Amino acid sequence: MSANIAAHYLWWIVALVLIAIEVIMPGYFMLWIGIGAAATGLLVLVAPGLPLLAQAIAFAVLAFVSCAVYWYAIRPKLQRNESGDERLNRRGEQLIGQRYVLIEAIVNGRGKARVGDGQWLVSGPDLPAGSTVEVVAVEGAMLKVRPA
Repeated sequence: MSANIAAHYLWWIVALVLIAIEVIMPGYFMLWIGIGAAATGLLVLVAPGLPLLAQAIAFAVLAFVSCAVYWYAIRPKLQRNESGDERLNRRGEQLIGQRYVLIEAIVNGRGKARVGDGQWLVSGPDLPAGSTVEVVAVEGAMLKVRPA
């Protein structure tokens, strides 16, 4: 096997090392440079006579392109998914706008509603058990409700 034919293997090894570094120290940065190295390996496989300088320039360009794709196309989508629902770990706030049935009448502003397989304390206008209520706000572990 000549040096030019084996060059694509070297680029793939570089890609694997960079991706392994990403696994050990996550941050999304080395992954994209590793993808650039893998793409360079594919380019060298397709064009085996490519000089080393051209390979290095191709690697730099492909790494830059893959980082730019991450930064401008993938990262904004990830950030939207991460921040799309700031209520993710605040279950009570996820209930706002939902409707539930009272399992205990609201008397003097306090009662209980069935939420999934559990029950939550609710506050709102006096209503009989069995009434449907809509959650309008959350205060700690108490749901503020109104008649639905």
